[in-house]
Amino acid sequence: MKYKLIIDKNADEEIIAIVHAPSSLTQQIEDLVCSYSGAESIMGYNDDEMRKLEFSEIECITIIDRKVIAIDTDGNHYSLKDRLRDLEDILPSYFVRINKSTLANEHRIQKFDTVFSGVVDAVFRCGYREYVSRRCFAEIKRRYEGV
Repeated sequence: MKYKLIIDKNADEEIIAIVHAPSSLTQQIEDLVCSYSGAESIMGYNDDEMRKLEFSEIECITIIDRKVIAIDTDGNHYSLKDRLRDLEDILPSYFVRINKSTLANEHRIQKFDTVFSGVVDAVFRCGYREYVSRRCFAEIKRRYEGV
């Protein structure tokens, strides 16, 4: 397999892949290219502080008290101006929906923990826990089985 990257600030950006047959790698490349919006961060607000949050440092984005909140790697909460469904379009493909009101950074999920009542929680590296709906958990399992 050959790889070639040409950086030309004057040319239109395009990605061309020539393969013999589709594979899981070609699907990952397509997902990555389609999910890339050009943005790599979002502005978060905490009291009178405004901070640029890199997508890689966000544990999850959830709704708390009817506000869209980003939780970072230190467990700090930041309000976001965008709606959750709008964020879903610009976030990288490693953000997955884990319930109706939460998008999780799958790279920051430490483990899935089953509570005695049969509910599954996603435990993030910062210690934050959020429940995972059955429908979303089934989709996450299918996603990992394809790897």
